[in-house]
Amino acid sequence: MRSFVDIHSHWLPGVDDGVPTVQDSVELLRALRKLGFQRVCATPHMRTGLFDNTREDLTRAFDRVQPTLDEAEGLPDVALGCEHHLDDVVFQRLVDGEGLPYPAGKTALIELPYDHFPAKLRERFHELRMKRIRPVLAHPERYRPVWRNMEILEPLLDGGTVLQLDVGALAGQYGRHTRRCAEQLAEAGYYYCASSDAHRVKDLGYVEKGIQRLFDLMGNEEAEFLLAEGPASVLDGKVTD
Repeated sequence: MRSFVDIHSHWLPGVDDGVPTVQDSVELLRALRKLGFQRVCATPHMRTGLFDNTREDLTRAFDRVQPTLDEAEGLPDVALGCEHHLDDVVFQRLVDGEGLPYPAGKTALIELPYDHFPAKLRERFHELRMKRIRPVLAHPERYRPVWRNMEILEPLLDGGTVLQLDVGALAGQYGRHTRRCAEQLAEAGYYYCASSDAHRVKDLGYVEKGIQRLFDLMGNEEAEFLLAEGPASVLDGKVTD
């Protein structure tokens, strides 16, 4: 059995655009385990005006679902983080210690607007590093500025940000521009980890095909790193410069 680690998944029920019910959570987690994911971290959205979740809201939701998960069989180990949309409110929460980084408290998943990079993004990521939080940039292949010039990511990488691939992109889940960008970023060695970003069981057809494409594109050693070692070090706060 493979020992992949998924650090971007929307299996926590009823809090965002992910699964709606606890039973859906169980089904999604069980399906992810069958694909080889031994550890799966929930990363529900925190986005002002759309998904107004707080750390306390998400922690309570996570605690509520635990008894059901404990009784179910064939599930991966689970953890809780958050996909922080980098608006002013959510950024300030992270700075003030009110965000929801990954469990070790040293890394946090960050999402950007799809059509532009916010002003002073590099400075904000630097401020997070000063707070001992390493930014993990979710699915850069889905951002239009990266389509135009992937070197826009270089200053962020130089500042210690790590990049997370949505493997479904390699299977065409988000269209041909995103797939082409994902392939280019992978071949250039930009990614540090790869995840499912699964919202429903139906997403896993793309995830499975994307995993196979990743192995075909990168070879066994690099694909295993992106699906296992890289995300494990993110989850455990052991990413090194």
